[in-house]
Amino acid sequence: MVLDLKMSRIWCILFLGGWLALSQGTDNPGAIIKLDIGTIDHAVSTAVAESDILQKMAKEATKKKPNIKPIKGISGVKVKDIRPPVITLTLLPGEGLFMAVLIRMTIAGKSFIGGNLEITVASNLTANNKLLKDALGTPKFSSENCHFSLVSVKTNLPSSMLPKVLNKFLDNTLQKMLPGLLCPAVDAVLDLVNAKLSAMTSEISLGTAGTLQYALLNQPTTNETFIQLDLKTVLHQKEGDEIDLPTDELPLTSLPPKKEAATQLILSANFLSAELQVMQESFSLDITDNMVLGLPPLVTSMLGTVIPEIAGALPPSQPLVIAMREAKPPLVTITPEAGFVHFFNTAEFLVSPSGSAPESLFVLDVHSDLKARFVVKEEKLCISLVLDSLAEMALASSSIGTFDVLPLKGILANIIHVAYMPSINEALQGGIPLPNLLGIKYQQAEISMSENALVLNVPVAEA
Repeated sequence: MVLDLKMSRIWCILFLGGWLALSQGTDNPGAIIKLDIGTIDHAVSTAVAESDILQKMAKEATKKKPNIKPIKGISGVKVKDIRPPVITLTLLPGEGLFMAVLIRMTIAGKSFIGGNLEITVASNLTANNKLLKDALGTPKFSSENCHFSLVSVKTNLPSSMLPKVLNKFLDNTLQKMLPGLLCPAVDAVLDLVNAKLSAMTSEISLGTAGTLQYALLNQPTTNETFIQLDLKTVLHQKEGDEIDLPTDELPLTSLPPKKEAATQLILSANFLSAELQVMQESFSLDITDNMVLGLPPLVTSMLGTVIPEIAGALPPSQPLVIAMREAKPPLVTITPEAGFVHFFNTAEFLVSPSGSAPESLFVLDVHSDLKARFVVKEEKLCISLVLDSLAEMALASSSIGTFDVLPLKGILANIIHVAYMPSINEALQGGIPLPNLLGIKYQQAEISMSENALVLNVPVAEA
């Protein structure tokens, strides 16, 4: 009984350990973005330029405020001009984003002596902004600790009138009006940036294959030069089944350093493998004689020539069909030197006499190594493949007896190169949609390879 109890505890520990290993594996990111401060700065500047925030600020400033007393001797106070703000962003390690906004505006009115009054004010806003993960896995900026200070005040009033009138104006109006006017403007800018961030988690169609969705896996982390976003890459087949990333192969063991003035997107080999798994059905092909022009005719007599010991068991000069099917999901491997896609097919050779149903002769298990080339087109990662080698080939079943398949290796490699590879590359033409984040233009990316990952360095756009 004691022994049984000990064994039960051991099995529980082993089960728990295995479960933890599995659960940690499923938390590996499919993609990582190292968001450069310049990319954030460009997004903020673009949001301000594309919006009417400044006009709204000016309109708000002209409204009567119940908590602000009118200034005796000055009437018709309004904001005459707000110049484009000067925004300075700084990353705070472990905290988020520090924003300093310098705003210059001209406040106009009528003075008690009947002339026009103009006061030019320069003010500075500072706010800490954290980039957080919301319940949907969307990155979202949140502002806190907004502080306001006057930098300078200039007026067209005679110098003899400055102390009394200007001090009253500052005490009664500017110090009360401007914080309530300008601090919400920081929130308004961040709302526009957040709207751009929310596009990242939209579900993306992969045509007839399925869908792809990016979402934050963990809370963003900030260091001196970038904000890191670890992304889940959620893939669903057309039937709705979710494709899990491999948990036992190709982890992201080390990340390449980020280049200066560039946002970096890292796509794991596991994610690329899962993406190809979603597309797996489109890799099936029945190869016939009219697809292999320039090669020996695809007929039974060709097989008899290559493998004499089966010649007597073959129907004479009948057309052949080679049915290429995926036996298990493709696997992507990447090193700093090269990227490969490994296909695991069955190649079924069928005799196809006219007017009769095809009959299976034999089936081969085929492992092909395909060298991969990566480019970005229309903000999608496109993969093109070329046959590097037939790594393995074995007889899986046969209706004509056993035989040595090695003599078939060369002819099958040629058939795959001429007929199968164009079909695969056509299926891959749609590309893999990349994260839609802050208007990043992946088309400009410099692509390199690291251990188990593809790296895209996107130069920061000029603000």
